[in-house]
Amino acid sequence: MGELIRTRDGRDLGVESYGNPKGRPVFLLHGTPGSRLGPAPRSAVLYRLGVRLITFDRPGYGASDRLPGRRVADAAADVEAIADALDLDEFAVVGRSGGAPHALACAALLPDRTARVAGLVSIAPRDAQGLDWFEGMTESNVREYINAAAGKGQLTTALEMRSITIRSDPRRSVDDMRHRLPKPDRGIVADAGIRAMLERNFEEGLRSSADGWVDDVMAFSTDWDFRLEDITAPVLLWHGEQDVFAPVQHTRWLAERIPGAQLIVERGAAHFGALRVLTRVLSWATW
Repeated sequence: MGELIRTRDGRDLGVESYGNPKGRPVFLLHGTPGSRLGPAPRSAVLYRLGVRLITFDRPGYGASDRLPGRRVADAAADVEAIADALDLDEFAVVGRSGGAPHALACAALLPDRTARVAGLVSIAPRDAQGLDWFEGMTESNVREYINAAAGKGQLTTALEMRSITIRSDPRRSVDDMRHRLPKPDRGIVADAGIRAMLERNFEEGLRSSADGWVDDVMAFSTDWDFRLEDITAPVLLWHGEQDVFAPVQHTRWLAERIPGAQLIVERGAAHFGALRVLTRVLSWATW
């Protein structure tokens, strides 16, 4: 069931809940670009796991109002506002791709409410010391961050053009993307059900503008405004070894700095392999 939830600063967030209303609450934070309608297990699977899955559009995506100049850390306040509105005291947070840094923000900044956190195919902070940040990264993603470094205006122009193309024909955009993927990802995105979810996800997230996409990339390009070393909740980090969107060394870097983090690197998997392990990760997250 979809609804709008108002934040303390007067913004609306588009929110969806799936699965068992009486189950363990787990926030699933979508990728970049993305939306609350992104890939997720079917409700029957969530019922079996005993999960109440909560998704929402980050500011600027889909039904959510924009938050100009937002940082990665701002996601924690939005998750807290939704949890308060839904009367949830404690919850887990799972973030996939661009959602993963935002999930880690919840672990660092909401320690009394975040029971467990999983980050799937995450990037590391842009200023990560000792990390060759662009090594192994696909050209389109490298270009996004180069544009971000040149200024928000240049990034906005580039991503708005791409979002117009996606909005005009999301099916063709997903097909074009699939042909450029590494072999493990091509096999996953060949599935008609996953393609349909991705099409719906991108279409909704970018339905009016590229604002959310721009703000995500700018947020990833600046200080995240929290310390990984402050995380005390159990953390699971998963990455496919052949990922070209967020190279695996990013998650290895995170694992070295998050106290007690459990790291899983899967051979023969890449970025979209996170979709295949999501059910298993949600089971882990239900503490």
